[in-house]
Amino acid sequence: MEGLKILIIYSFLFCNIRTASTRDAISLGQSIREGETVVSASESFELGFFSPGKSKSRYLGIWFKKIATGTVTWVANRDAPLSDRSGVLSMSRRGNGTALVLLNSTNDVVWSSNIVSRAAQNPVAVLLESGNLVVKEKDGNDNDDPDHFLWQSFDYPSHTLLAGMKLGVNLVTGLNRLMSSWKSADDPARSEYTYGIDPSGVPQAMLKKGSTIRYRAGSWNGLHWTGMPQLQPNPVYTFEFVSNENEVFYRFKLINSSVPTMMVINTIGDVQRFTWMEHTKKWGLFARFSGTILDHCNIHSDSPDCECLEGFEPKSPGDWYMLDKSGGCGRKTPLNCKHGDGFLKLKTVKVPDTRYAQVDKNIILLECKELCSRNCSCTAYANSDVRGGGSGCLLWFHDLIDIKVLPEIGQDIYVRMAASELGKIERRKQQRKAKQVTIIITSILLATGVILLGAIVYIWKKKHRNYGKTDDRQELYSNEKGSSKEEMELPIFDWKTIVDATDNFSEENKLGEGGFGPVYKGMLIEGQEIAVKRLSKSSGQGVEEFKNEALLIAKLQHRNLVKLLGCCTQRDERVLVYEYLPNKSLDYFIFDTTRSKVLDWQNRCHIIGGIARGLLYLHHDSRLRIIHRDLKASNVLLDNEMNPKISDFGMARAFGLDQTEANTNRVVGTYGYMSPEYAIDGLFSVKSDVFSFGVLVLEIVSGKRNRGFYHADHRHNLLGHAWQLWIQDRPAELIDKSLYDSCSLSEAIRCIQVGLLCVQQIPEDRPNMLSVVLMLSGERSLPQPKQPGFFTERNLPESESSSSKQNLSSTNEISFSMLEAR
Repeated sequence: MEGLKILIIYSFLFCNIRTASTRDAISLGQSIREGETVVSASESFELGFFSPGKSKSRYLGIWFKKIATGTVTWVANRDAPLSDRSGVLSMSRRGNGTALVLLNSTNDVVWSSNIVSRAAQNPVAVLLESGNLVVKEKDGNDNDDPDHFLWQSFDYPSHTLLAGMKLGVNLVTGLNRLMSSWKSADDPARSEYTYGIDPSGVPQAMLKKGSTIRYRAGSWNGLHWTGMPQLQPNPVYTFEFVSNENEVFYRFKLINSSVPTMMVINTIGDVQRFTWMEHTKKWGLFARFSGTILDHCNIHSDSPDCECLEGFEPKSPGDWYMLDKSGGCGRKTPLNCKHGDGFLKLKTVKVPDTRYAQVDKNIILLECKELCSRNCSCTAYANSDVRGGGSGCLLWFHDLIDIKVLPEIGQDIYVRMAASELGKIERRKQQRKAKQVTIIITSILLATGVILLGAIVYIWKKKHRNYGKTDDRQELYSNEKGSSKEEMELPIFDWKTIVDATDNFSEENKLGEGGFGPVYKGMLIEGQEIAVKRLSKSSGQGVEEFKNEALLIAKLQHRNLVKLLGCCTQRDERVLVYEYLPNKSLDYFIFDTTRSKVLDWQNRCHIIGGIARGLLYLHHDSRLRIIHRDLKASNVLLDNEMNPKISDFGMARAFGLDQTEANTNRVVGTYGYMSPEYAIDGLFSVKSDVFSFGVLVLEIVSGKRNRGFYHADHRHNLLGHAWQLWIQDRPAELIDKSLYDSCSLSEAIRCIQVGLLCVQQIPEDRPNMLSVVLMLSGERSLPQPKQPGFFTERNLPESESSSSKQNLSSTNEISFSMLEAR
């Protein structure tokens, strides 16, 4: 899904209607008048009379009833409005058949359904839950089989395509089911814009204005229309395309009936896909393509957005580059079939117009090439079905109309070229490759020179540093077992360098204060910005955490971990020097109503994925298995491109490769992020970090803190609130309101589900980080989460970290809360 843009839907004013009564069907001899309606079984749709927008004319139509009240989906008399409120819809005998008939005040027929010629003993008109108005035999066999309907509104679309409706042509009867837009929001009469399937040659979907093609979605390649990148697999609906000797049609079906979706062609020719957003009670834009700009490129194109294909050139170069492309393109070298024409492979393109193409679904690409080679009129060939490596054959025999590159969804096509032109193209490719190689070699030599120069400067500076650093390293490494100095070499800064860089630790340079001391911004003499973490002398436990952080981070290298530049241990000081990250920490943005708008959904997805990859590196891919133990929003820093970097490894623990968990009597961490087994029993493992990650994901999606979360309906924290929404099938209500204009609903709900899987009460139920990364990046269905382990804090201190609570599992400090599904 693209951004959540809001649909201004064609609707009518309910203040003009007073419903007197409703019914579920119209039998032979029965009728409905103004104020009476027909309602589907579960009240999803309603049939009756309405006036659109500011119009005073009356129309018979179908609209959504339960949701999006007033959203019209079908109009019977769209080209013949009633001038007053005297309209009557009845089921009547007409000649030798039966029909639905709409009469005006003078009993003239304004609209009628097709007369059902075959005998109908007991016909009845019923509005189905799909929004389809059907005439069928009452209580007959195959009562709900569409093939046995005597008549149905789905065969005559208005401006809306609902789930189950066919868009296409019945090749036996000639019935053409196509969408046509309203003239305006006040007038549902047919305008010039239509969207349907052209069955000529190889069938393809087209948007037209009158007889002019405005947008060609292309032919069906087994997966989607070749020119429609918006039509991709998604969690809301599936689609199907059928083409045989009897009919050609496209339709979609809902995966989840609780998430309505529809296609609409609006008054300016935009074909849009809308999905109902339950949490906002509005339609959200899922996809669109426009009829306002002619999308039509070919060898003779006059569109300014079009370019000549390789092997072709503008016929009038001067006019062409002045954006007058009416002269079109011509071949650089004319074809000469007798002298061995060849084929140029064009990758990932929208295949040309197939109205005059031929198809053979039973041969492979090699046979397709042979067919095209033997016919001098053949201009190009391609697979007709791209699934499973490709099959079938498409052949073109005319100009290649509307062909362009579509990198994400395009397919390969082979265009006929003169042999001499193919040779020129190949030579140009070789020249481009040689130029690229030259650029690469030059770049490598320059980079090598810069690196060597940098190494020389670094070695010179290292030799001229102040004395005492050998002792500093020895002190730093003295408690690190099983590791040599060489293995853990870490740059040592002298105290004067740190003081000068931070302007003697001035308050103006202070960035914040963590659990073990303040952090300052600084600048080295060569201009590099740094962040300096100075261990507070009043911290009784800080020295061990300092050594732990320095030695652990020195061994870690990953783009989503903060980079340690060095340290300083002179004059009884303990200082860590990090790369400076200008955008502060994640909590600075997501928990602030104004700054949270800076992080749109794309940024938040990027941040969630980056944190996941950083944890995956710590747990699986680094030289040591590292358990962070204090993952939280304030420990995720953001660089100038909003890339997340995990920081603060003072509480981290390294595991052996065969070690899965450990126990401690000294529980450290931050309330709201600690897993139940760690907070209560002191047990920690990679699954403890997974729990913290799950909390962080839910905070990022919702923009709310887990600890201190308040809701008027219950006393649960954010995890409990998210779980309640999930089991009530309302997860979208958790999404931060600031994301409504940028959010992809399916991606957000997937993140919520992953977050709930990570915070499950039992550690063994939680996925590892490898699974989490795959879940976030894939599209496969996910397992249903079980009840999370979440807490209700009581009178706990507001400090970010706790490192001395020996009795953290005491009932005076923390209580375990159970939430029953209901």
